Amino acid sequence: MMMVPNKIFLLLLQFFTLLYLFTITFASTEEATALLKWKSTFKNQNNSLLASWKPSSGACNDWYGVSCINGRVNTLNITNSSVFGTLYDFPFSSLPFLEYLNLSMNNLSGTIPPEIGNLTNLVYLDLNTNQISGTIPTQIGSLVKLQILRIFDNHLNGPIPEEIGYLRSLTKLSSGGNFLNGSIPASLGNLNNLSFLYLYLNQLSGPIPSELGNLKNLYGLELSANQLSGPIPRELGNLKSLNFVQLSSNQLSGPIPSELGNLKNLNHLVLYNNQLSGPIPSVLGNLKNLSDLVLSYNQLTGSIPSSFGNLRNMQTLILGNNNLIEEIPSSICNLTSLKILHLFRNNLKGQILQCLGNMSGFQILTMSHNNLTGEFPSSICNLSSLKVLDLSRNNLKGAIPQCFGNMSSHLEVLDMQHNNLSGTLPTTFRIGSALRSFNLHGNKLEGKIPRSLENCQQLEVLDLGDNLLNDTFPMWLGTLPELRVLSLRLNKLHGSIRTLGSENMYPELRLLDLSSNALTGKLPTSLFQHFRAMRKIDPSTKAPSDDEDGYYQNSIAIVTKGMELEVVRILFLYTTIDLSNNKFEGHIPSMIGELIALRVLNLSHNGLQGPIPQSLGSLSSVESVDLSGNHLVGEIPAQFASLTSLEVLNLSYNHLEGCIPQGNQFHTFENNSYEDNDGLRGFPLSKGCGYDGHDSASEKTYAGSALDEESNSEFLNDFWKAALMGYGTGLCIGLSIKYILISTGNMK
Repeated sequence: MMMVPNKIFLLLLQFFTLLYLFTITFASTEEATALLKWKSTFKNQNNSLLASWKPSSGACNDWYGVSCINGRVNTLNITNSSVFGTLYDFPFSSLPFLEYLNLSMNNLSGTIPPEIGNLTNLVYLDLNTNQISGTIPTQIGSLVKLQILRIFDNHLNGPIPEEIGYLRSLTKLSSGGNFLNGSIPASLGNLNNLSFLYLYLNQLSGPIPSELGNLKNLYGLELSANQLSGPIPRELGNLKSLNFVQLSSNQLSGPIPSELGNLKNLNHLVLYNNQLSGPIPSVLGNLKNLSDLVLSYNQLTGSIPSSFGNLRNMQTLILGNNNLIEEIPSSICNLTSLKILHLFRNNLKGQILQCLGNMSGFQILTMSHNNLTGEFPSSICNLSSLKVLDLSRNNLKGAIPQCFGNMSSHLEVLDMQHNNLSGTLPTTFRIGSALRSFNLHGNKLEGKIPRSLENCQQLEVLDLGDNLLNDTFPMWLGTLPELRVLSLRLNKLHGSIRTLGSENMYPELRLLDLSSNALTGKLPTSLFQHFRAMRKIDPSTKAPSDDEDGYYQNSIAIVTKGMELEVVRILFLYTTIDLSNNKFEGHIPSMIGELIALRVLNLSHNGLQGPIPQSLGSLSSVESVDLSGNHLVGEIPAQFASLTSLEVLNLSYNHLEGCIPQGNQFHTFENNSYEDNDGLRGFPLSKGCGYDGHDSASEKTYAGSALDEESNSEFLNDFWKAALMGYGTGLCIGLSIKYILISTGNMK
């Protein structure tokens, strides 16, 4: 009698099993159909990675990037799959069991639809590195199970929704690299499980909410490159789990909170480029795990805390561009792990510590623009890993240790310009030298230019200007294949320029400054024939990007329009020849007209004779030409009128005659451009040429002194702003902040 109920039970079990399987199959088919409909909207239908997405096979049967649990789509991961499309037709309502959604590194555009709030089981959402725009929908606050939200590197704008504060399970929020604006919502302080908060590189403004001090599990805080203002909240000192804090490039003000000294697990503290003031808290010396401390480009005062000597794990210490005073504490020498030390642009005094030579791991040391005195410690020669040494613009005296030449096997940048160094140059530069920039401009160095510099085959910048060097022109430097800048101005160079037989001399030279010496003889045509880099304008060549920015910036002094300017990180495309204030004679070589990349040509105050070569009218990029103070004769070449980039022209104190060319830039030049050339006539001079029946005297109102003043100002501002953009292929060797961010291991 019990057999009938058992049969009924088995029949019911079989029925419900079949019903479940049918339901699963139907639901799976519905999900597959919805995904195929979305795929049909892609602009690239021939996407090979998604070739497995076919109606003939279910979504759970080997579809690329799709995983299922119990026949329902649980995971969709098609990161970096060359998807060109939008999210408008994404099946948000058809994937109720979706937990993991990764569409990052594709070419998705358009906005995030509000229907994203239907994915209520979502745990992981990654849309990073697309072209998604619009605002973050408030419906994202419905994803209460969400743990990871990564939407960085898109084009999102508008405010961060308060509703994100509802996502109590969230452990990582990364929305950097967008155009988000408004304030940081205080509701983010409700995210008790949050470990990483990345809002960098947006347009966020207002204060940092003190409510962030509630995030007791926070490991990383990255708010750099916004417009945040106000003080750093003291409440951040409550976040005992913090490993790195990045608040750089904002408008934060006030003191550095001493409460940050409570963050015993802190590894990276980066606060550069703000408006922070007051002394550096000595309690930061309690952060025994700190490896990177970057406080540069603020308004900090006082001395460097001696407590920093406790930071034995410190690898990077950057305090440059503040108002720090007093001597460098000797306790700094306890930082035996230190690799990078930047103290540039402060008011530090005293001598350079001898003990720095014991810090064997040093790679970069910059102390420029301070008031350091005394002799240079020879112990620095012990730093076998040192790549950049910048002690420029101090009051150092004495001789340069000969051992510096031996350091060239690893040293890439040596900058000690504008000190009071005396004696001779080191003569021991080794074969295989790594030296790329060597700058001793503005000292009291004597003697000859050492021939061992020939061993520096990677040298790009050599500036020995404004010293007392007594030598002939070192034509042999032309064998350096990478040399781009050579400045020997304001020395005691003498004799004629003798060219060598080699055809491959100075192939990359872009700046040659031999001004204010005692060089004689003719300007050799063969010299200018070597300057191959000046003979071509390469539109593909550009200045370094911001990503290459660092803390060592090459600088060189240049004279133009009678003014000495310090050009920082010379523009890669910037080309100059300055041979002024010497004793050259003979004709100007017509070959110079082939140097079409030239932007400044200064041959003034020599004994040059003959006519101005017509070929100079081919210098299509030239912005400044100074041929004044010579014995030039003949007419100004009519071709000069085609030089539309020309902003500065000085032909005064010669013997030129004839009519001044008219048109284009020539209407901006005043009388002083042509002074003391008795044979010249035409606008702007009083002697007319009768252009179109008008006497030039009646045209003088066209360009008054205000126009010349405006021209001068515009040239100096725009031209040198361009020059400030940077020089060369990686001369910017100094620490990039990117080094610090990468070292955290958790950028995004």
